Amino acid sequence: MKLQDYRFSVAPMMDWTDRRCRVFHRLMSRRARLYTEMLTTGAIIHGDRKRLLGFDASEHPVALQLGGSDSRDLATAAKIGEDFGYDEINLNVGCPSDRVKDGRFGACLMAEPALVAEGIAAMKRAVKIPVTVKCRIGIDDQDPEVALDVLARSVVATGSDALIVHARKAWLSGLSPKENRDIPPLDYGRVYRLKAALPDVPIIINGGIGSIAEAKQHLDHVDGVMLGRAAYQDPWRLLDVDPELFGQAAPHATMKAVFEAMLPYIEGQLRQGTKLHAMTRHFVGAFHGVPGARAFRRHLAENGVKPGASVQVLRDAIALVEDRATASIAA
Repeated sequence: MKLQDYRFSVAPMMDWTDRRCRVFHRLMSRRARLYTEMLTTGAIIHGDRKRLLGFDASEHPVALQLGGSDSRDLATAAKIGEDFGYDEINLNVGCPSDRVKDGRFGACLMAEPALVAEGIAAMKRAVKIPVTVKCRIGIDDQDPEVALDVLARSVVATGSDALIVHARKAWLSGLSPKENRDIPPLDYGRVYRLKAALPDVPIIINGGIGSIAEAKQHLDHVDGVMLGRAAYQDPWRLLDVDPELFGQAAPHATMKAVFEAMLPYIEGQLRQGTKLHAMTRHFVGAFHGVPGARAFRRHLAENGVKPGASVQVLRDAIALVEDRATASIAA
């Protein structure tokens, strides 16, 4: 992969970045790298693979994020992901939830860099596509200057193609997963220092980045930027990714045009039995700041969940915005 391939990505987010969300995001940026929600190796190996791993061809480039620590299971799940057509396998070493900790994967693995490195080596042997790691700068009482360096050098030595770093510690004792997204202070400088120490390794920064303008500032220090909540809650920001970060036109100039392009996909999903709300729940922030946005959200919330809700619900919701604002959304 080229460094440009890592320049911008949308973070893997549990319950949010499912396949419908990713199709929506792709219609705003051709270049953004998209990630699945974290899927455990056990679910992939023993579960309904088509339901868990299926995705639309338009999503490329798209990466599969794995949760697990057993090297054999990681290798098996990675190969399954490659066979499904994913462009990258990413190992989660950053999620702080209790469920993840109990399963010996996620952020608790920051304390076991050798085990993480073993998993990376196994996946590299199993697949030909890039294998990457997403981690924190440390956990609990670890010194980030030491912990992040040890983990990074361990996984790079066994073949990790890139490292995505959420620039916060994860406190596995005392903070909830939600609190871990906000309370531990951000330390972007630590990620910059990692890049300086590993100049030949693609380093992507994540955590608390709220705009494409902020992303551009980080790119003076690292190879790539990953947006999470800002991209999901205000998806219109993605319309600026290609023009601002890649010097290319966005696939569609306005959110109205994005939705017009999304309608055939939604209709196809409805025919397959997907509920409208499973798709429209990702659209809540689409018109943030535009007159009519509240009416748009209310109409979807009240009507998108009704039995038999059709694509007309979305058309009617969009019309509530169009009636009051025809200009494109300003970033």
